Amino acid sequence: MSSSEITCEAFAGLRPGSYVTIDIRSDSARAYGMIPGARAISAEELEQHAKEWQQIPYIILYCMRGELTVPEAEKLQKLGVNAYSLAGGYAAWVVEDLKRCSSKKQDAEQSIRKTYHKHLFTPFAKAINRYELLAPDDKVAVCISGGKDSFLMAKLFQELKRHRKFAFDLTFICMNPGYNEMNRLVIENNARLLDIPLVMFDSDIFDIVDNVENNPCYLCARMRRGHLYAKAKELGCNKIALGHHYDDVIETTLMGMLYGAQMQTMMPKIRSTNFEGMELIRPMYLIREDDIKRWRDANGLHFIQCACHFTDTCSTADPEAHTNSKRMEIKQLIRDMKQTNPYVESNIFNSTQNVNLKTVLAYKQDGVKHSFLEWY
Repeated sequence: MSSSEITCEAFAGLRPGSYVTIDIRSDSARAYGMIPGARAISAEELEQHAKEWQQIPYIILYCMRGELTVPEAEKLQKLGVNAYSLAGGYAAWVVEDLKRCSSKKQDAEQSIRKTYHKHLFTPFAKAINRYELLAPDDKVAVCISGGKDSFLMAKLFQELKRHRKFAFDLTFICMNPGYNEMNRLVIENNARLLDIPLVMFDSDIFDIVDNVENNPCYLCARMRRGHLYAKAKELGCNKIALGHHYDDVIETTLMGMLYGAQMQTMMPKIRSTNFEGMELIRPMYLIREDDIKRWRDANGLHFIQCACHFTDTCSTADPEAHTNSKRMEIKQLIRDMKQTNPYVESNIFNSTQNVNLKTVLAYKQDGVKHSFLEWY
């Protein structure tokens, strides 16, 4: 460890008020969680604050894994700032924070039943009823990726089962596509804290997609889904549940139009074409991402992001790389449009339910393209 680094243990022992914590990651990375009280400042702006920080006993810089902040801390030290890089970065801090917690199950469940019932459980149950996602005697493999969405989905399923309107079984599965040791530990600790009996199994997906130049994320998603279907079927399940939410739906719809030249959306349920009798469901279809973040933050929970090798690189070596992804562009576009039209999100969502086939040039059905000239 260099002289410009501070361990998570030493950081936790600093006297409150004696330090300022600076998060230099991208906005997209910060959206997955921040150290409480941290300020968001990019690496390019750090030296602009050197003069004001000279009077502060400790300036603690952190990125995702502590690699990017070491040279930045050294630069600030030369300017008279008592700056340190948090060893291991945000990922290491999350691991240490989880060790200090005994259980968050009760608080997380109570907040679902009370504070966030209207914004989380109600739309969860509404989606299940509206789109007929569950049936008596279903055996559902609840797929945990390690992020906030899938862990909340697991808790919502547990709450739904508590109501016992009809019998169904749950199995919580997590595929390890090649997580580093720290990310795997975060997933396992969160499952323990939230009392989610996790079945984890391994694959080598990350190693395979590392060598793919074109669309590695698409290939990774397809391979993940195939592994999840196979494991779920092996465990006797007839459905897999994924944690995609309302914002994912509208962003995917807009991405298809702007970048894929096609009009389609993310469906609430899909029958598998490769695994007979299996179905994919998305019970968080009507839940807003901001409400998921509020539940996460109110309960002091910290989760991993994608955690693939590409994300690791983006978060540590180039804090802006992940921000410039197509999905982040769409998120920003929707935010900008919402400033002048507060209904833009619901309008995008509802547009996929109000398609008039007599006002479109062509459409596809069962792989066959049909033109308006067929009926004109």
